[in-house]
Amino acid sequence: MKSEILMTARNPRIEVRLAQRFKLHFLSDYAHRTECLATIGQRISGIFYANIGGRIGESVFERCPKLEIVSVISSGVDYIDLVAASDRGIVVTNAGGVNAVDVAEFAIALLIGAGRNISGGVYHARSGQWQERRIGLTRRVSGRPLGILGLGQVGLQIARRAEAFDMPVFYHNRQPRKDLPYTYAESLPDLARQVDYLIIAAPGGDETHHLVDRPIMDALGPEGVLINVGRGSIVDTPALVSALCEGTLGSAALDVLEGEPVVPSSLLALPNLLLTPHMASMTKDALRAAYDRAADNMEAHFAGERVLTPAV
Repeated sequence: MKSEILMTARNPRIEVRLAQRFKLHFLSDYAHRTECLATIGQRISGIFYANIGGRIGESVFERCPKLEIVSVISSGVDYIDLVAASDRGIVVTNAGGVNAVDVAEFAIALLIGAGRNISGGVYHARSGQWQERRIGLTRRVSGRPLGILGLGQVGLQIARRAEAFDMPVFYHNRQPRKDLPYTYAESLPDLARQVDYLIIAAPGGDETHHLVDRPIMDALGPEGVLINVGRGSIVDTPALVSALCEGTLGSAALDVLEGEPVVPSSLLALPNLLLTPHMASMTKDALRAAYDRAADNMEAHFAGERVLTPAV
């Protein structure tokens, strides 16, 4: 008898693959999640989760007593109650690492975009100001020290690309990585004081909530650039607004935002902020790889094998 899997998003290619081994159900076939779980929850052994359908915690676990695994297509598992899952023996996997190259590429693009004021230049040219005056000077990116908060798979890919720009790389992690040639900073304030650019590539959660606050921004300084491709919750948004307004921080580039997709009007008014809509990992290549990894994890679990990328 086939195990039954709830798919929270449609993907014809993956559906064909998984249907060979599992009986598939689709959240989109129901008016809302409550109806879905009331109808089939008792039969579900796995959830193929694509960040659609709300948070997965006790209320879902209670309605799915046979649930063994939640396989997530993203690297982040913010929407899963990991403690509750662990207490019930439910395996949670992610697609960690499959989009590292894509996010790293985008982080470097944001670094250059903010550091060289590319968005300001685009506005200057399109608005007709080019005919009236030259745009202001920026600073060369190459050769300037770069700090990375979180030297995991994404952070490492960022560091390798920064080497092409002759940027000395500093980083702060829970623990130093002795297998790498980059300079470890004992604390985040130490890191911020040593660099001109700080890229956040750390995970979200309670441990990193508002870790980048006003003192960190002040340590970066009036010519410093803050880039976030990690999680929006890591940056204290009101502190960022005040630091950018007062000029104690030079500029910032955010692909993730606390409370997204709602963007505070205070942020939209800032000329020294480059803002993108959480798109760093949104490439066709990364999405295909993420779906494949989630399917790999699902198949491995029900084959009695170790999953490839456990979330914890």
